[in-house]
Amino acid sequence: MRRNTINKLLAAAGVLMLAVGGLVLWGSTYIHNEVTNQLAAQKVYFPTAAAFAHPKVGTEITPSMIPSVSQYAGQQLLTGQQAEAYADHFIAVHLQEIGGGKTYAQLSTEAMALPTTSPKYVALEAQVQTVFRGDTLRSMLLNAFGWWKVSQISYIVSLIAFGLGAIAAAAGSFGLAWSGFKREEAAIVEHAREAVKVA
Repeated sequence: MRRNTINKLLAAAGVLMLAVGGLVLWGSTYIHNEVTNQLAAQKVYFPTAAAFAHPKVGTEITPSMIPSVSQYAGQQLLTGQQAEAYADHFIAVHLQEIGGGKTYAQLSTEAMALPTTSPKYVALEAQVQTVFRGDTLRSMLLNAFGWWKVSQISYIVSLIAFGLGAIAAAAGSFGLAWSGFKREEAAIVEHAREAVKVA
C-alpha cells in the first residue's frame, strides 16, 4: 500500500474517531441530565445534619450510616452516587430492621401460609407491603445509579476517542503534507537537473 494511501486512511480514521467521540459525549451528557432531572423530580432529601448527631440502632439514623450517608446530610438526592448511598446504606438498613433480616419474598411466603383472617396475617401483610415499597424504591435508585455509571464511562470513552482521533487526524494530515512537500522538492531537483543538462 502506498504511503499516501496510508496517510489518507489515517486522516479519515481520525475524523471518524472525532465524530464517534462527539456522539458518545452527547450520549453521556443526555444520560447524565436525564438521571439528574428524574431524581430531582422525586424531591427526595437526605436527613438533616442534626439527625446524624446521635446515631442509634433502631432509629432513623444508625451508626452504620455515618461513613456513607452523613456526607450528604440535608442535600437533595440528585446524583448516582447519592442514589447508591440512599439505596444501599439508608433504605436497605431500614428494610433489614423492618423485615427482621428477611427479604420481601420470604415475608410474603410466610404471610400467604397464614389464614387471611388471623391478626398475625394482617400484621405480617403490613410488613410485607412496607418491605415491597422499600425494595421498589431501592431498585429504582440503583437503576439510576447504574445509568449514572454508564454516563461516566461514556464520558471517559469520548475523551479517549477525541484523543485518538486528534492524534490520527494530525498524523495523517502531517503525512499528506510531508508527501506533498517531498514531491515538490523532487520536482524542483528534477527541474534543476534538466536546467543543468540544457546549459
